[in-house]
Amino acid sequence: MERWLEEFIHYLAVERGLAQNTLASYRIDLNQYINYLKKQGVTSPPLMERNHILAYLYKLQKEGKAPATVSRYLAAIKHFNRFLLAEGAITEDHTAGLESPKLAQRLPKVLSTAEVETLLSQPQLADPAGIRDKAMLELLYATGIRVSELVSLNLQDVDLDMGYIRCFGKGSKERIIPLGSVAAHYVREYLARSRVKLTRGKAEHPALFVNIQGRRLTRQGFWKIIKKYAREGKIDKHITPHTLRHSFATHLLENGADLRAVQEMLGHADISTTQIYTHLTKIRLREVYTNAHPRA
Repeated sequence: MERWLEEFIHYLAVERGLAQNTLASYRIDLNQYINYLKKQGVTSPPLMERNHILAYLYKLQKEGKAPATVSRYLAAIKHFNRFLLAEGAITEDHTAGLESPKLAQRLPKVLSTAEVETLLSQPQLADPAGIRDKAMLELLYATGIRVSELVSLNLQDVDLDMGYIRCFGKGSKERIIPLGSVAAHYVREYLARSRVKLTRGKAEHPALFVNIQGRRLTRQGFWKIIKKYAREGKIDKHITPHTLRHSFATHLLENGADLRAVQEMLGHADISTTQIYTHLTKIRLREVYTNAHPRA
């Protein structure tokens, strides 16, 4: 079974072009599934049956796994089964017709424009790290890119004169995103005043944003940075690196942006993913009405 898993991961990497983080998630989830199958005496794909999958999903639910987690496992198993079917390792797809658990739709947490201003005003511009942090936060809010995309940016991916950035999202799909004048200004400041100090004049590193050791900043490093500024700004909301992305999309839609344009900037493959932000704008509209109308 392990050989087939390796071939499946190779297929996802080479033919589907999935990111390393996604490949790692598939490997972890399917390894657990394969280990379960082994305990049931299933050591090769032809021995797998639908009942094994159903029993495994039931086991996950009994262990108290969240519906979203069970759905993720099932999605991985479905993709694996379809791959095995295409390769002739099995003669039927045992996952056909299996539905994921119903998920409660959780609306993303967003900041108000005032809270965004507070967060973005926290970095101190007197030191190189503060200038870098200001540039990162402004860039993140201006473009709505994922944090993984932010820390993956290279110097060549930013065109400050034309006002855009180029990033590679899920599945290594390239997209071009406009960059506002405020964000462009602070990125220029960072490049002129901060980055050379952080790299200490060492050989040019391709990364746009670097840490105090002069190496590419990590997602974990950025997580600590944004949590620190949320505390300092006394923002009474649970903030994650994704919060500015959610706020970017919601504020654009609140101000009349086209849903398709927002979808393209966010890099969503399916517009239904973007539509969740329209629910937020409707809630906001209702709050405005309730607070402002004399008979509300």
